[in-house]
Amino acid sequence: MTKADRALETRERILRAACEVIADIGFENVSMRKVAEHAGVSKALLHYHFDTREKLFAEAMTHSFAQTGTDTEGVADSVPSSVVLARILRSMLPSDAELRQDWKLWQELWVRAQRDAAARHLAVDLYDQLHAWVGGAVERGIRSGEFAACDVAAVSTLVLALCDGLGIRLMLDDPRVDLATARATIWRTIAPALAVDPTFPDL
Repeated sequence: MTKADRALETRERILRAACEVIADIGFENVSMRKVAEHAGVSKALLHYHFDTREKLFAEAMTHSFAQTGTDTEGVADSVPSSVVLARILRSMLPSDAELRQDWKLWQELWVRAQRDAAARHLAVDLYDQLHAWVGGAVERGIRSGEFAACDVAAVSTLVLALCDGLGIRLMLDDPRVDLATARATIWRTIAPALAVDPTFPDL
C-alpha cells in the first residue's frame, strides 16, 4: 500500500467513525478526541486530515450522502424506470440500520443549518443533488415512454417533501406510519403525474 493509499484509507476510517459518533450522540456532544478514539487514530492524525469539527462534520455528511443509493448507479437500460425510482425512494427512507444512521446525520444538519450559514449551504447543495437524482430517474422514464411528460422539478420536490415528512415519522417509530405505508403513500401521490400504476413496484 502506498503512502497515498494509506492516507486515503485513514481518511475513510475517520469519516466512518465521525458518522457513527455524530449519529450516536449528536454533533453538539462530539469532540475531535471522541472521533479519534472511535477511529483508532491519534488526535494529531485526525487534525492532519480535518482541522476543525465543522469541516469534519461537513465531510462526514458528504461521505454519508455519497454512500446512499449505490444500487441505482449504472443500472441496465432494461431495468424499468419505475423500479429505478422506487429504489431511490427506498434509499431515501430510514428502512434499515445504515439508513437510520444517515437520517440521524440529516437531522443534525437540519438543526445546524438554522444557526450556521455553512451548514445551510451544505444542506441546500445536498438537496440539489437529491433533486437531480430523483429528476434523472423521472426524465429517464419520460424518454423511454414509461412515464407521462410532466413537470420534473415539481415531481422531484414532491418526492423529497414526502420522504422528509414520512421519514421523520419513521424515525420516531410513529405507530401510524410504517415503511410499507410510507412507500405506498409516496408512490400513490406521484403516480397520477407519471401516469403509472399507483401500486409501489416490486423491487
